[in-house]
Amino acid sequence: DLFSGHFGDIANDSQFLKVEAGGETRPGDFDPSQPSSKKYLDRLAEAIAKTGVRAAHISNNAPRNLADLDEAKRREGIQVAKHWLDASSRIGAFSMRCNTGGPRLIPAAQVDPELGYPMNKELVPHIRKAIESFRELADHGEKVGVKVTIENHWGIAADPMNIRIIIREVGSPWCEASPDFCNWEHEYMLYHGLEALAPLSSTMVHAKRWTRFPDVDIARCVRIMTSAGYRGYFAVEYEEQGDGVVGSKQIMEEVLAAL
Repeated sequence: DLFSGHFGDIANDSQFLKVEAGGETRPGDFDPSQPSSKKYLDRLAEAIAKTGVRAAHISNNAPRNLADLDEAKRREGIQVAKHWLDASSRIGAFSMRCNTGGPRLIPAAQVDPELGYPMNKELVPHIRKAIESFRELADHGEKVGVKVTIENHWGIAADPMNIRIIIREVGSPWCEASPDFCNWEHEYMLYHGLEALAPLSSTMVHAKRWTRFPDVDIARCVRIMTSAGYRGYFAVEYEEQGDGVVGSKQIMEEVLAAL
């Protein structure tokens, strides 16, 4: 499982987008569409093959605004995601995460003054835009052989029901969930949220212990996934205090024991 922020040769600025900050221009995200970037990806693919490992998935933070109501920003996010899907295919990965974007916090329901009942009219347009974006990306992913995945990763994706809605509405085997054991807003989601996403997953899940939820039951989470028929990869992700190597090894051993 590769993180998008680690891609690129930092000695070659032509591989990165330009960002204006503090009155100066500096390199931003890796831009896989550049000729120099494609050569870098080919070298990466060769290194992956030579070492005998597999680039299974890219956890990607680069595509943004896929649920944004600003159409120009949304189209820009879709194009960035397509470039990254092409890059994923180039190195042999078969799935890639795209964050939904939109508001960082899910808008709350408000009482409709005419009906007198709660309605969440602010959330619906963001979900509609996300469905449109992921439907287009699933079509592109099918062309290049890479699945588009949604992780419970803040914004409207913090609620597993919203992820289910998007995936079911897209209705493509090239769009699915890639759950994380700990990216939840409260402890009751640790297992019940995972149960909602497990049937929609087939390629990647993040087995994680986090400072917010240090006592998450890794074995229980693994059983939830396998009971739903999941046979994909488990990526170890450690974000708790302490030694990261020791902590990651402990999670790996717990996952293996549960399997």
